[in-house]
Amino acid sequence: MPSSTPATLNPTVAEVTQRIRERSAERRALYERRMADQHKRGVHRAELSCGNLAHGFAACNPRDKNELKLMNSANLGIISSYNDMLSAHQPFETFPETIKAAASAMGSTAQFAGGVPAMCDGVTQGQPGMELSLFSRDVIAMSAAVGLSHNMFDAALYLGVCDKIIPGLFIAAARFGHLPAMFVPAGPMPSGLPNKEKARVRQLYAEGKVGRAELLEAESESYHSPGTCTFTALPTPTS
Repeated sequence: MPSSTPATLNPTVAEVTQRIRERSAERRALYERRMADQHKRGVHRAELSCGNLAHGFAACNPRDKNELKLMNSANLGIISSYNDMLSAHQPFETFPETIKAAASAMGSTAQFAGGVPAMCDGVTQGQPGMELSLFSRDVIAMSAAVGLSHNMFDAALYLGVCDKIIPGLFIAAARFGHLPAMFVPAGPMPSGLPNKEKARVRQLYAEGKVGRAELLEAESESYHSPGTCTFTALPTPTS
């Protein structure tokens, strides 16, 4: 039977954690007050003027317009990193309509609040575009915040994958921490060429024993369909 005694925190980790708590206490308290104040305000669209609210549901179907005029049902804001160039994000194309249908079936509504950019190190590795990798997190956070700034939503769904997009979305979710939130992944890419075999072909190419056509075929068999890829930081030939 596993012991019920809690594990002792490493002394160094405990010390660093305590310093962070003390240093962030004032800002954390301010953040918590802001989130509590926002939460007390309840449904945000109730505070909108009639003109504001009319703009907010002008493109909706009659059923959703009627629901949004009332304040007793939830309206979900959808933020998505969809694009059809990157395998990890391509599946998100159909998610909004599925979410809207599910919300409607429950007597609620959902609106696509905004899209955020998504870049992939698997494509930009070794290229100038990789310089945008970390910067893109701030852009994603701002883009998501713009989408949620309209005070039309009671909760948010963040559709995103990968180590640039999720941190950016999380920053936005923290800023709108008064809204219940859920992060929705796109699902995995089915298994393709195993990493060991991919590495073997790369090594053969580096040794000049196979050509670019064989290398490209191996890479294509590895990253071969929609879904979050199995990208690993194996050395990639520049040719």
